[in-house]
Amino acid sequence: MKKIRFYKSIHVKIVIIYVLLILIAMQVIGVYFTKQLEDQLVDNFRSTLNERAELVAYNVEQEMTRDEEEEDRSLQLRINDLLNQLFNMDNAEVQVIDQNQVIVTATANHDNYVGQRTTNYRVMRTLAGSDDEAEVFRNRTTGDRMQVLAVPVESEDDSIVGAIYIEASMQEIYNQIQEINQILLTGTIIALLLTAGLGVFLSRTITRPIVDMKTQAVVMGEGDYSRKVRVYGHDEIGQLASTFNELSNKLEEAHATTEGERRKLASVLTHMTDGVIATDRHGKIILMNRRAEEMLDQSQEIAMNSEIMKILNLDKFMRLNDLYGMNDPILLDFDSDEEETILEAHFSVIEKENGQENGLIAVLHDVTEQEKVEEERREFVANVSHELRTPLTSMKSYLEALSDGALEDPEIAPRFIQVTSNETERMIRLVNDLLQLSKMDSKDYQIIMASMNATTFVNQVIDRFEMTTKNQDIQFKRRIPEKSIPVMGDRDKLTQLLDNIVSNAVKYSPEGGTITCTLKTEKERIVISVKDEGVGIPKDNIPHVFDRFYRVDKARSRNLGGTGLGLAIAKEIVAAHGGSIWVSSEWGKGTTFSFTLPYDLNEEGDGE
Repeated sequence: MKKIRFYKSIHVKIVIIYVLLILIAMQVIGVYFTKQLEDQLVDNFRSTLNERAELVAYNVEQEMTRDEEEEDRSLQLRINDLLNQLFNMDNAEVQVIDQNQVIVTATANHDNYVGQRTTNYRVMRTLAGSDDEAEVFRNRTTGDRMQVLAVPVESEDDSIVGAIYIEASMQEIYNQIQEINQILLTGTIIALLLTAGLGVFLSRTITRPIVDMKTQAVVMGEGDYSRKVRVYGHDEIGQLASTFNELSNKLEEAHATTEGERRKLASVLTHMTDGVIATDRHGKIILMNRRAEEMLDQSQEIAMNSEIMKILNLDKFMRLNDLYGMNDPILLDFDSDEEETILEAHFSVIEKENGQENGLIAVLHDVTEQEKVEEERREFVANVSHELRTPLTSMKSYLEALSDGALEDPEIAPRFIQVTSNETERMIRLVNDLLQLSKMDSKDYQIIMASMNATTFVNQVIDRFEMTTKNQDIQFKRRIPEKSIPVMGDRDKLTQLLDNIVSNAVKYSPEGGTITCTLKTEKERIVISVKDEGVGIPKDNIPHVFDRFYRVDKARSRNLGGTGLGLAIAKEIVAAHGGSIWVSSEWGKGTTFSFTLPYDLNEEGDGE
């Protein structure tokens, strides 16, 4: 499993959440507290300034309306004393202006304006009787916030006899607020540090069992269900850990059951004699057993996700939807130059619980041998029917002719009777061959093994054929050693075997042709070969010459009296003796049949 980066860890996320919550809370509290504190301090400052301004205005009015002749001091001195007694605000400057806009007196920083006419528009508005509200502005020199206020000095008859102009610095208030903000910032930092530490501790209590469960999930994914998650408490996470352990036990049981079923299914699919292919609903192959791979000559890795229509060569004349409604099997021809293969495919639909079609199962049967047997059976019936029909028809014609009066003709009657006799013998040969093959198939066939001289045996068979083929201008060439070669075998069966091979060579040899008979010895066997100079056998027909009822040239074989069973009988005789038989041929140059027999090293042979 890919390792989680540090900044993506839930441990870090929990700590960040805790820190952000505290930070947001402190910021909200700080902003609200600071704003409320600032508003409160400013209101208090403004109220204090207004009260003192009104007090000063009232006393200044008393001094301005007092009779100057009774006073021994000037108005300026009296008002200065008044300001020193009543207006003791720090960082505040006061000017007292009479009704003629002349500055009567001022605090220390503004005493150079005394005796001058003021041009301050606030003072002028106040003297004119307009109400003036306090205003805050910044001092261009110091940059401090200043509260500016102009208050009228009214006499008892409500006439305005002067004005009080005040500039009071509010910077102390904002300095206090700045200090409070600094305190809040420090408290916030301390709270964040404590919260981060607490978040690390708390997050570990949450993430530790989660990490343990993650590890358990990874181990379970690898197939190990023995490990258990530690239960740290009885809270929701503890209950989750307990449930996780129960889930692990149930998964282990389910996995064991599933694995057992999978092995059974895999064993069944592997050892099935039929091929099985499974597809999804789009016809893509998702499963193929070993037998199907052998039948189709394609591995599962290559065929996976391929379309079954293309794999089975059905895409040229069918659609996938046609297979969903297919009830009857389909024969598939996979013939190649090397071998013939015919498969029978049965299709069934895979359905979900709701009845929705989810794919196909194709079961493939190799019916090549069945088709071959069926073809051989049909050919056998045709051959036997033809072989029997021809002589029976001929016999019927000749017998009818004899019954119609040809029997009385001394010249025609013997010839007709001879033809009838030949056709009868031909039918007898066919029936005897069929009976002999039937005995071989049913194992009701006895081989009497005895030691015999192969040299004498082969020479006797060739001598007999030389006598019967004198009129056919066929030459026999012998390559047979003169010494005695002992072999084990049944003389009668081996005679029939060699007769079939030599008679075929005689039948297909041209006039003036040569038949070469060879006998040679090897380590533990002898090899007997018969070669003719006939037309030969086409390369495609060579693998089938030992099949029953098989004829290379069917018309010529029948004309020559063959039944198509001679070489099949020869193959069975050789196999019964523990030998082998084969053929080699080149079209237009002749054919060579060879077979082997066990070489008897303990006997001298019978010398016949």
